[in-house]
Amino acid sequence: MRWSGQKIDDMSVAAPALLPMPGYVRTVRTPEFAGLTFHEVMAKSALNRVPDASPMPFRWTINPYRGCSHQCVYCFARATHRYLDFDAGDDFDRQVVVKVNAAEVVRAEVARRSWRRELVALGTNTDPYQRAEGRYALMPGIIRALGESATPISILTKGTLLRRDLPLLADAAAHVPVDIAMSIAVFDDELQASVEPGTPSAAARLATVRQAVEQGFRVTVFLMPIMPWLTDSPVQLEHAVARIAETGATRVVFGALHLRPGAKEWFLEWIAREHTALAEGYRRFYGARSSAPAAYRRQLSARMRPLLRRYGLDPRDDEDQPEVRRAARVAAATLAPSPQPTLF
Repeated sequence: MRWSGQKIDDMSVAAPALLPMPGYVRTVRTPEFAGLTFHEVMAKSALNRVPDASPMPFRWTINPYRGCSHQCVYCFARATHRYLDFDAGDDFDRQVVVKVNAAEVVRAEVARRSWRRELVALGTNTDPYQRAEGRYALMPGIIRALGESATPISILTKGTLLRRDLPLLADAAAHVPVDIAMSIAVFDDELQASVEPGTPSAAARLATVRQAVEQGFRVTVFLMPIMPWLTDSPVQLEHAVARIAETGATRVVFGALHLRPGAKEWFLEWIAREHTALAEGYRRFYGARSSAPAAYRRQLSARMRPLLRRYGLDPRDDEDQPEVRRAARVAAATLAPSPQPTLF
């Protein structure tokens, strides 16, 4: 990401930055967000081009925040925090970089004559409705800028603060396609408090899905990651699907846990500490790879698809699979090389 060196004046109490940061404005710690440190920066750009080799069904993203207070142990984006000399573990959970001018930058970028009004996805790296959004309220301005420029919007979140912006999203949906997706991986409160301690409860997220459905949205639920031996039993999966179906959601995207570098070390350390009996199984599954073994993923899909159809939900496999990524890389190799993107 390219940052400007611009400064802003603010009389609120700030703390020194923990490390030099290009475009740094200030570092903030407040009692309302105990345990979190916000590093405010001024961004020169906000729209990020996704590589042609990506299997994702979108080519542009916006990430108003780096780092995430949801603290999901398995989060694939952890490694991106190392670009700023933070660590991928505790720093990712507690040192959050805030692009305080994100909405203004988005508005300028989508106003350019060259902008083709392609779908823009939010929530692809870190959650736009994490706790920091309660302080900075960046999303309303971003939604308005995209909607008023006739740019289609896609949002994936675990945050119930999405409810605040449903009227804005409904206004935008009158003019452009708006897709809303809620991620709910764990339906056991005790396990959730351990593996993703900063997230709202499954019940609160389900209620948010229901409210979005009531406002006319066709909502997708991401039932992922499904964690081997933790959330993948027949009883657990049926319980999850039944609760999702009750909300009126339309589609479920499901997929097995994958552990990329940065997330893998953090997750396996958590497994060894919290679920010692599973440590060897996880090392066998993930020690030499990021994705679960292909046989496990095929078996999971064979169980999930009939289950979802039985509950009237459209089943979709996770698109971020090794086979899909390989096919996307092959397809991209036949195209002219594109400039190296700045993803986050």
